[in-house]
Formats: sequence, structure tokens, C-alpha cells
Amino acid sequence: MMKRLRIERAAGQLLVARPCGPSTPGAALRSSYKCTTSQVPVRHSSSSSAAEAEHTPLYEEDGTDHARFPPLEKLPPNTSALPSPLPSRALESAKLSALHARLSLSPKIPLQTLARTLVDASADPNPYFNNSSLAFLGATIINYHASEWFMVHYPRLPMEVLEAAMTGLAGPTPLDRIAKAWGIEPAAAPGGEVDPGLLQFSLDQPGETVRGFGYTRTVVDKINKNNWQRSVAARVIYEDNLPALPSTTKAKQTTPAVAEQEEQQQEEQQQDDSEVDYAETSPAAPKFSPTSYGSSTTRELSEKAHANFVRAVVGAVFAHCGREAAKSFVKAHVLSRQLDLERLFAFKHPTLELAMLCAREEFDPPVARLLSETGRLSRTPVFVVGVYSGNEKLGEGAGATLEQARLKAAMHALKAWYLYSPGEGVKVPSDVLGQEEEEAAAAGGKKKGGWEPVYIDIGELISR
Repeated sequence: MMKRLRIERAAGQLLVARPCGPSTPGAALRSSYKCTTSQVPVRHSSSSSAAEAEHTPLYEEDGTDHARFPPLEKLPPNTSALPSPLPSRALESAKLSALHARLSLSPKIPLQTLARTLVDASADPNPYFNNSSLAFLGATIINYHASEWFMVHYPRLPMEVLEAAMTGLAGPTPLDRIAKAWGIEPAAAPGGEVDPGLLQFSLDQPGETVRGFGYTRTVVDKINKNNWQRSVAARVIYEDNLPALPSTTKAKQTTPAVAEQEEQQQEEQQQDDSEVDYAETSPAAPKFSPTSYGSSTTRELSEKAHANFVRAVVGAVFAHCGREAAKSFVKAHVLSRQLDLERLFAFKHPTLELAMLCAREEFDPPVARLLSETGRLSRTPVFVVGVYSGNEKLGEGAGATLEQARLKAAMHALKAWYLYSPGEGVKVPSDVLGQEEEEAAAAGGKKKGGWEPVYIDIGELISR
């Protein structure tokens, strides 16, 4: 049997159909152009009509006219008075969702926590809403994994070179580059009306962040004031993992007068000696304040905020997903970057230090031998010198003079000693930490064995 047609549905389709259709393709193009140009979309913060939007009152905080500049989203009342966006707005931010997917974060990490990592302590001083605690946790995890990786893969590194390598891999500058590689965009100014997916930090105040735990020596202020020399052991035991010295006082705020004076001194140093008076012939150059765009102060604050964001993300991964997830995240984003360790060495007396090294290891005294030369009487001579200990060649160097080639050969020999590595497949202490816990749980709480280091060096040489 044939089904009965529904006249009501067909009638409804006829009611919403176009009144007339173009007969030619050109007419169709003109009609579509008229439709798109005649209807201008108007953005409203709610589903109210356009007539109601025209009578919407002004913002109480900044006096913005809702009729001329309608907001992109419906904001809670008095939002502009808040130092940072509300956590509930994180669920409506497309930037946060895109960042969450771009970093391949686990679904266990909520968008509210990711939004908190983007709020610097300078934007919101409340520790319950900024990323200071997460940044401190993430900094501890990053420094731990970076230090154990260097100590296991390069066990002969001097302490000063190790600190420089830590700064070059996990310091503020590389973390700032990592944050920018993630596509992080800073907000023009912090506030409650800002999109939660933007990095928020203030240019007026540096903010207080967690720098360490325990106690800080009372002599730190005098060290900063008098520029005293510090030992490597003191920096390791009492202070930060990185060479930067933490201070017990608040961060120094540069006043506009001091900043202008510093900028003027730099300009005077860069100017060439000339008889032309530039002050009379050209208009005065603009004077930069600490909050002006592009000054050294703003770049420093921006770098600090971006680095704290990366640390806070690592802390959030550790808090929500555990130790192994945080380790994998640090290995993928921080430890995977390349760092040339050979450029971090600076020897004062390479030949003396090489002689002390051979004496300590009970090797034969080093002897420099000329291997080859070319153009001794020309303008560009080249000498190749090798340093031998007995019959074994320790290093080789080339230079324009015999002394320069001898020093380069000694430096190459020292770098070959200090950059010794047992290989890429060496396990670090954190690799066997999970295995120890599983074995202890299987054995009833008794640990069996543990991490065994591949190589332990006797220590670095101290040459004066």
C-alpha cells in the first residue's frame, strides 16, 4: 500500500522556502552577495533582542558602551574589578582547550588548573589563584630530572660547568623559549575580563613567588651588597640549584628616574665622538620607563612569567597525573633540547691543570709534540700540536703559533676527560624508583637492591 503524504510537512517547507530563485548563475551570485551584505551580524552578550541591547547600561568600571561595543561573552557582574579571571570561565575558553590539546595533556588535568598556571604572582597576589605554588613544585621536578641526567651521563663535569648546563637547559631563558614555542600569548594587562587562555602578568609590580624552602642565610644580603665571592659548595647546600642567588628581601623595583638614567648612560656610551650637537639638531629621543614597551625591565618580567608558566604546567602534571607522567613531560619538552657543553668550559691555565690531572691519575707527565706544520714563514702559518702521556695521545690542537696550538691541545685533552659519558642507555635514579616500589610491595615491604651508579668520579681539579 502507498503511504499517505503529510500535507502539513510539505506546507511548512513551502512557507520557509525562498520567495524567488535566480534563473541564471550570475543572478544567483548577485542574490547571494545581496544577502550577505544586507545582513550584518551583531554580537550580543545574551539572547535578548537588539532593542534591549541598545538600552543596556554602561560598564560600571571602565564606562564602555554596550550598544557600540558589545562584549564577546556574558561576563559576571564586577568582573573587571577582579585581579584574574574566575575559575569557572576556564570551561568557556577556546584558547585553553586548544592549549590543553596542543600539549597532549591528560584528561585528569582540568581546564581550571591549566588556567591557574597562566596567572602569574604579579597579576594576582593571592596564592590560591596564582601559579606560585605550582611553579615552585615544577621547578623542583625540572631541576631534579635535569641534574640527575647530567650527573649520570657526564659524571666528570665540574660543578661550575654543571650549574651553567642546568641554567642553559632549565633556566629562565630556555623555559621562556619553550613557552613561546607552545604558542602562549600574553595579555596586555591582567584583569578579570581577560581571556583565561592568555598569560597574565603585571609590568608595575614584580610579584612574590616561592623561591625555596627551609632557611636562608642571613649573610645573603651582605653578599648581594658587597659582591662577596661565594664557594661552589655554599651555592649547592644553602642556595638555589641554579647560579642565581636568592634574596630574602623583595625584588628591587626600578624607579622611572633610575631607568631613565640607565638608558641615558647606555645611549651616551653608544654615541660616537662627533662635533655635531645632536641635542640641537634633532628632537629629543623618547625616554623609556620600566613599564614602557620593549625596555629591559619588561623583557625580564615577560621572561620570568613565561618560565614560571612552564614550571607551573609541570607541577600541575605532577599533582594530577603522578611522578611518571611528570617525568615523561619533562623529558619530552625540556631534556630533549640540545645543549653544546663544550662551549661552557673556560680554562685559565690548561697546561697546568692537565699536568695536575695526569699526576693525580698516576699517568706519565704530558708532553707536547709538533705533529705537522705549514707556512712557517708565510703570513698565515698553521701548526698542529698533540699532547701525549707516554705513547697515548690525549689531545690535539691547531693554531697560528706553537704556543696557541699547545694550549688548544691541552684544552681538548681536558674536555675529552671531563665530557666522558658511559653512554645513552644509562639508567638514572628515577628510572628504578618505580621498580623498587613494585618489588618492595611484592616482597612484603622489603626492598631488594636499588640503583647502582655506572661510574663515580673522584672529583674535579681545583687550579689557581
